[in-house]
Amino acid sequence: MNAATFSFCLQSYDPTPTFPLLTPHDADGTDHGRLPCQHCPWLTALFDARQQAGYYKAQHLRATQREALLKDEVAQLQAEIRDLKHRLFGHKSEAHHPADTATTADTPGVNTAPQEPKRRRGQQPGHKGHGRRHYDHLPAKEEVCDLPPDQRQCRRCGRPFDPFPGSDDTTLLEVEVKAHRRVVHRPRYRPTCACGAHPGIVTAPPPPRLIPQSPFGISIWVTVLLDKYLSYRPTYRLLADLRTHDLDLSQGALTGGLRQLLPLFQPLYDALIQRSQHEDFWHGDETRWLVFAAVEGKVGYRWYLWAIQSAQAVVFILAAGRAHDVPEQHFGPVKGGILVVDRYKAYQAIDKVKSGLIVLAFCWAHQRRDFLEMGRRWPKEQAWASGWVARIAELYHLNARRLELRDDTEGFEQRDGDLRGAVDAMAAQAKAELAEPQIHPARQKVLESLGNHWTGLTVFVEHPEVPMDNNAVERTERGPVVGRKNYYGSGAVWSGQLAAMLFSLLATLKLWELNPRSWLTAYLTACAAAGGKAPADVSAYLPWKLSAEQRAVWSLSASGNGAAPGEDTS
Repeated sequence: MNAATFSFCLQSYDPTPTFPLLTPHDADGTDHGRLPCQHCPWLTALFDARQQAGYYKAQHLRATQREALLKDEVAQLQAEIRDLKHRLFGHKSEAHHPADTATTADTPGVNTAPQEPKRRRGQQPGHKGHGRRHYDHLPAKEEVCDLPPDQRQCRRCGRPFDPFPGSDDTTLLEVEVKAHRRVVHRPRYRPTCACGAHPGIVTAPPPPRLIPQSPFGISIWVTVLLDKYLSYRPTYRLLADLRTHDLDLSQGALTGGLRQLLPLFQPLYDALIQRSQHEDFWHGDETRWLVFAAVEGKVGYRWYLWAIQSAQAVVFILAAGRAHDVPEQHFGPVKGGILVVDRYKAYQAIDKVKSGLIVLAFCWAHQRRDFLEMGRRWPKEQAWASGWVARIAELYHLNARRLELRDDTEGFEQRDGDLRGAVDAMAAQAKAELAEPQIHPARQKVLESLGNHWTGLTVFVEHPEVPMDNNAVERTERGPVVGRKNYYGSGAVWSGQLAAMLFSLLATLKLWELNPRSWLTAYLTACAAAGGKAPADVSAYLPWKLSAEQRAVWSLSASGNGAAPGEDTS
């Protein structure tokens, strides 16, 4: 076939599944009859080439799509790597995160006014100081430091010095820890009459013991409990420290004694739970706690410490799981209130929350952390994330200014309006950004989370008494977390229960600013007087039941002002 014939075939080519029969012509116009062009070698080659072009075009499209998916996956993995590296090697504090200092000049809705210079640590210029601390309440051990006789005379002529009235006094603070044996001598008497009213030898009753037949006095148990559950130090370190004071105790004896002390604190723990259930505002959180004991139906050693903190009581609950049944049982008798929590779904599954009796207020610190982590994972989005961090900081600032004027109705209403305006502007900004068609997936994720929790995040607007974050209970949990890191948890279930009780009691005493050593000594002394059992009425040791005079005696402050978060007259 010559070029003219192929040209005619190409012009007459119809790429349909059924090809027509075309009549080819030579250059001179000679008709060769009806030739089925689908059998034309040149046209068949062209058709095959076009088929291959379509096939490779489709392959290229699939490869391009696959490459785009792989790039997105690599970007996600790199974002996770950056986040994990920061968690492992980065600063734990969020106070000076790079996103906080990123530029926000081009971010709408953010206050770009010049920031105040960073405040220096320590005492601030112009601030009224607290004055010198006085230690006159401590006992004094008098000493005389005099000149040797050969120095009480003139070094040149040798004439003696005359005494001068008064003395130059120096006061030094010292701590003396000394173990001793308390030997109690009880004189014996024998009746001289024949009445028979006093048969045998008569002596004074023995001193009360906290644990029958135990050689350990109350001060030993106070030291052990405070060291383990307030200083969060392992028992073996305490024993090593006591050995430096020539006191060598058996760890097995202490462990057995701690198990016998468990029933003594149960009535106090129950009273804390009842007090918490009579409140109407709480903070809630949970943290893992290890219990190295085999329990039927329980896989592994991971348990949880649930923390419920109210204005007057802190309750730690040891539970084998992290389901909603733990807080649901605690809040069973509660009639209503507000619970500040993070965004853990178990709190939203509590029956009284679903029925509306308990309102959940979500933590802004956790929401802020979403933007910080997003900026850290996606460096190109850090400026956007820092803009939202600045908006959240503005909410904190406006809310703090509003709370300054709680007692000033007019001023409070004005600042309350400023806060509500900022909250409405933030909601509108989030809605507008979510409506953008080409929004970054990471932006979309954090903004959707913000919208899903918006109702709980804005509870503080209508209830000024509700803080914006859950930091109060997280600070309370810090001590048990340190204990978990130091002694890994508990070796038995009873040990974990004792830890939950002591954590609750000591945190409540801290809430009321009571001296835990003084309080614990008084309570264990009462237990010893009751024969090694809890007193029949423990209300005399509950912080909210104390009189102002007793609170002043057990107060942590040297002045004994008896500061307290609340007073109960019932």
